[in-house]
Amino acid sequence: MADSSVKKVVLAYSGGLDTSIILKWLQTTYRCEVVTFTADLGQGEELGPARDKALLLGIKPENIFIEDLREEFVRDYVFPMFRANAAYEGVYLLGTSIARPLIAKKLIEIAEKTGADAVSHGATGKGNDQVRFELTAYALKPDVVVIAPWREWDLRSREQLIAFAEQHQIPIAKNKRGEAPFSVDANLLHASSEGRVLEDPAVEVPDYVYSRTVSPEDAPDKPTIITISFEKGDAVAIDGKKLSPATLLAKLNDLGRDNGIGRLDLVENRFVGMKSRGMYETPGGTILHAAHRAIESITLDRGAAHLKDEIMPKYAELIYNGFWFSPEREMLQALIDKSQEFVTGDVRLKLYKGGVHVIGRSSDYSLYDQDLVTFEEGAVAYDHRDAAGFIKLNALRLRTLGQRKKKLGL
Repeated sequence: MADSSVKKVVLAYSGGLDTSIILKWLQTTYRCEVVTFTADLGQGEELGPARDKALLLGIKPENIFIEDLREEFVRDYVFPMFRANAAYEGVYLLGTSIARPLIAKKLIEIAEKTGADAVSHGATGKGNDQVRFELTAYALKPDVVVIAPWREWDLRSREQLIAFAEQHQIPIAKNKRGEAPFSVDANLLHASSEGRVLEDPAVEVPDYVYSRTVSPEDAPDKPTIITISFEKGDAVAIDGKKLSPATLLAKLNDLGRDNGIGRLDLVENRFVGMKSRGMYETPGGTILHAAHRAIESITLDRGAAHLKDEIMPKYAELIYNGFWFSPEREMLQALIDKSQEFVTGDVRLKLYKGGVHVIGRSSDYSLYDQDLVTFEEGAVAYDHRDAAGFIKLNALRLRTLGQRKKKLGL
């Protein structure tokens, strides 16, 4: 039921058919003023039409907000996440998940700026995004009203949505009249596809679903060699050329795309309780993830590295579930960022037909000591005979257990 106290609402608006229908639905159902916010996160779409569509639907020019968030997205969200080597359920690099807190944060900022008392989004009632948007909104503005049309309206089919659009003279592109074969979400980090033709996990993903990568079979027969430079855990240069965070990720995306890198066919566990099958393309992120682990391998102490690996699943789950602005995520981030103090150096990689292969790593802060590990005899601070006592001490409890079993005849 519409809250009659809502006077102004900020809508996360893409300019597409669904959010245009939501815009008009808010106007007709809540009888409120609508402010639109469109974020450029590197999704690769022209955003001018979103402004034009909003104007066409009666939104005042001063109530249309379009912001280029690419640098902020990579610098303040993607890079901190990659310092943790975060991968949900071991493989998903969280491309959609990490974008939602930034969008929701901007919704709240615009609500404060314009005096709006509500925010709205186009996430469905079955997915994770509704949780991510709303947890962020409530964390940043506890008294905000959140309007989720897909949980409120009675438009349950594509035909009903089209009929609503026609009734309210919302322009409908020819390719939007039929049921989409799959849905797509994209930003500078990744593109995700799910639904319809992808719902049967036993069926291979059709070639036409892929948009960010060439097929590994069609990638060049000659490998591409690159060097990524890191400073305190963040990538700062490719082949010696300093780049801004967003520009660097875009360059890695190009390299990954051309070499067929970053495809993932995944059945995951949604926070809301169901399993879903999706296809993710994260070309630049896949390269960055491998390179970051490689530079950590020579600059992180064993204890620090293993502790990071232990907390990573929890950290990734917090992002996936929408808890970016939670105290526990911020506490883990402080620990992770402290670990990156000496994660500085260069990683050389070979990109070849879908694979990312580390072929070299170096750092002024390297803990790798060739004199210690060499099989050649030399003046090293390691006495082979010390290993005997080390082994006996570690075996003490195992020998005690073994003696008990022998005594009991087990």
